[in-house]
Amino acid sequence: MDPTPMQIDQIETFLDLLDTRSFNRTADRLDVTQSTISGRVKALEKALGERLFERSRSGTQPTTAALRFETHARVLRRAWADAKADVKPYGAAVMLRIGIQHDLLENHVADWLTALRSALPDCGFYVDGDYSRQMCRDLEAGALDLGVVFTPRPSPDLYFESMGEIPYRMVSFSTDTLAGVRPADYILPNYAPAFAQTHASLLPGLSEGSVSSGQAAAVRGLLIALKGTTYLPAEMADALVADGTARIVQDAPIIAQPVFTSMHLRNRHRAGYRRMAKVLRGRMAG
Repeated sequence: MDPTPMQIDQIETFLDLLDTRSFNRTADRLDVTQSTISGRVKALEKALGERLFERSRSGTQPTTAALRFETHARVLRRAWADAKADVKPYGAAVMLRIGIQHDLLENHVADWLTALRSALPDCGFYVDGDYSRQMCRDLEAGALDLGVVFTPRPSPDLYFESMGEIPYRMVSFSTDTLAGVRPADYILPNYAPAFAQTHASLLPGLSEGSVSSGQAAAVRGLLIALKGTTYLPAEMADALVADGTARIVQDAPIIAQPVFTSMHLRNRHRAGYRRMAKVLRGRMAG
């Protein structure tokens, strides 16, 4: 399939339909008529020789062929964006997709996005929160340009660089000493394999819990609901202490979680990607 503008429109329409499962909603989102959406889908189906969507009163559902084609469509869209960027680097049409580990969104995304926009003023940015495993898969498939992850996933197609570390602190509703922490009230955090391994080695008596979660916002909610003890990102822990909700467990060890930027190997030497990684590393250090 030649990457002509019309065919790229077909790819964009196909991927949006996979998300909305509605010809009407995709037409609204892409600011075209429903007949245009139908025409693009029919043209793509003719080019592939397969039916991609089934329409009924209950909605629009992708066929098996559509699900098989999805990864290829994302790669085609990314290749076209890369080609445009090479011809006219970082033009206004370039939209960069960034995935960020869930725990980093609340306290970092606004600062990071402001810095990225300043460094690459002609680019648009789409930012979403996710887990390391899925972000690595999306980077391989071309659905993401850059990921900020806790856990690098070994892959010959991915490149990782250290950004630094974020500290986690133990907070409690009932005590400010480690000796006062009751295992029965402990919410076991499981933010990443490296975090869990460090936690188990430092606090073996607290490494089995009846309640556990791998997302800081959920752990914070459990802490407040159960009035127990747990680890939270330092900024989140300090906020709870500042408003009088919880106390820092003063003699509990601080656990540092490594953070990495990740990108497809083919992008590791591209100027824009190098700039994004440098900006994020600088904001983490700052």
